[in-house]
Amino acid sequence: MSDVDVPESHPRYESLLTRHRIEEGVEKGITSQQGLIAQGRGEAFDYLLGEQTIDSADAAERVAAAHLLLADHPVLSINGNVAALVPGEIVELAEATDAELEVNLFNRTEERIRAIAEHLREHGAQTVKGFAADERIPGLDHERAKVDADGIYDADVVVVPLEDGDRAEALGEMNKTEIVIDLNPLSRSAQVASVPIVDNVIRAVPNMTAHARQLRDCNHEQLRAIVDDFDADVALAAAEREIRGGDIE
Repeated sequence: MSDVDVPESHPRYESLLTRHRIEEGVEKGITSQQGLIAQGRGEAFDYLLGEQTIDSADAAERVAAAHLLLADHPVLSINGNVAALVPGEIVELAEATDAELEVNLFNRTEERIRAIAEHLREHGAQTVKGFAADERIPGLDHERAKVDADGIYDADVVVVPLEDGDRAEALGEMNKTEIVIDLNPLSRSAQVASVPIVDNVIRAVPNMTAHARQLRDCNHEQLRAIVDDFDADVALAAAEREIRGGDIE
C-alpha cells in the first residue's frame, strides 16, 4: 500500500498518488492552491494521451537532453508543483546534465522559496538558487520576473516544467533555448518553446535523465545533429493528433 492507502494494482494508482503529492505540497507550503487547478487541467490532457509517453514526446525528451548537454549554462526552473511531484527526479536530471536548480514562483513569498529549497535539499540537491532575485526578465510585471542574475537570467538553456505562457514568451525573447513540459500542445507555453515536450512531468523528467545518461559519451557534433534534426511544429502536431484521435481504453 502507498502513503495514500491505494494499492499499486489500482488502475488509477499513479493519478491518485500524484493528486496526493500536490495536496501534501499545499499543506507543506510548497505548492499554491492554484497548483491544484493546474494539476487537474493537466490530468485531463494526460488522460486523452492514454497516460503514456507518446513517441513524439520521447523524441522531444531526447532532444532536450542533448540541448542540456550542449549548454554552457543550463538551469532547471522549479515551481511548487514540480517540487511536490518530482523533487528527487529533478535533482537527478540536474546532476546528469550539470544543470543548476532555481526556484521561480508566480505566487512568490520568501517562505515558499525557503520551503521549496529545503524540500529539494532533502531530496539530494546541493545548491538551490532563487533567493537573490537580483535581476528581472524584461517585459514581465509579476513575481516570476524575479530571477537570479547568475541563474536563469544568465542561462543559455532553461527547462521550464509546467510553465505559464507569458514567461515562456519573455524567455524566448531573451534568445534562450527554452524546454517546456506541458500536456496541452495548444498552450502558449508549448507553442513558443524551442523544445515542447507534451508529456506528464512525472514521466518526462526521469525520461530526460535517462536520455542524458545515454547521450553522455556523444561528441559535440553528434549532439548537435540530434538538436538540429528536431522540428517543434512537427512534434506539436503529432501530439495534437494523438489527443484528438487517440483511443481511450
